[in-house]
Amino acid sequence: MSSPPSFRTRRGPQRIVCLTEEPTEILYRLGEQDRIVGISAYTVRPPEAKRDKPVVSAFVGGSIPKIVALKPDLVIGFSDIQADLARDLIAANLQVLIFNQRSIQEILDVIVDLGNLVHCEAAAAKMVGEYTARIDAAYERGQSRDVKPRVYFEEWDDPMICGIEWVSELIEVAGGKDIFADVSRGKLAKERFVDEARVRELDPELMLASWCGKALDSPSVYARKTMGDVTALREKRLFEVPAEIILQPGPACLTDGLDCLEEIIAGVADR
Repeated sequence: MSSPPSFRTRRGPQRIVCLTEEPTEILYRLGEQDRIVGISAYTVRPPEAKRDKPVVSAFVGGSIPKIVALKPDLVIGFSDIQADLARDLIAANLQVLIFNQRSIQEILDVIVDLGNLVHCEAAAAKMVGEYTARIDAAYERGQSRDVKPRVYFEEWDDPMICGIEWVSELIEVAGGKDIFADVSRGKLAKERFVDEARVRELDPELMLASWCGKALDSPSVYARKTMGDVTALREKRLFEVPAEIILQPGPACLTDGLDCLEEIIAGVADR
């Protein structure tokens, strides 16, 4: 008589490929970095990830053969922008999980979900509690200021795209008023297109820019013909926020990103 098959309950996926930075950082913070077998080329947090893990993807695309060769039992990605890559990975018979977080609450929810996935529920809950306390403290400081400057956050310059929802929310937390708070809730980039005329009409007192994938070209912004009399540009209040700390929907934006926003906004509000 043959022996019955032997099955067991595993404690979550053991070989994970992260197509973006935030799941990598979250897993490292949970102490579960040994599960990671591949990362994105855009990973900068934590710095040791780039040293210890092989790069197998960019953001939009990735090497299917490299990923398959790592024999992952889960590939984690982010947003509709990675839809084609996710499709190709699924066609290669891999397990794929795509998150689509757009708000602060959804970012916190993803941390909880990843914690549950790798059986680190308590550690994930603690992490979320720490971030929530940090956000609450920043909000109290922001609300205590008499001046709450109007802010225009630009995620891309051509076409002009305003900040995504979590960026808008963090601006409010830090004590500013996002002039495109309503537009920021658009799920797709094309739903967040704005133009110079609308920016001029809303007249921000502060302009923040984080052009994903390239450095801010300040002279070109100041040279915009129809925005010369916008208060933010007239008063030379244009600041760059590093993309890696504000456009990554994970720990980075809730820590260093929020700190950066708060410092800039407080500096304008206290003048």
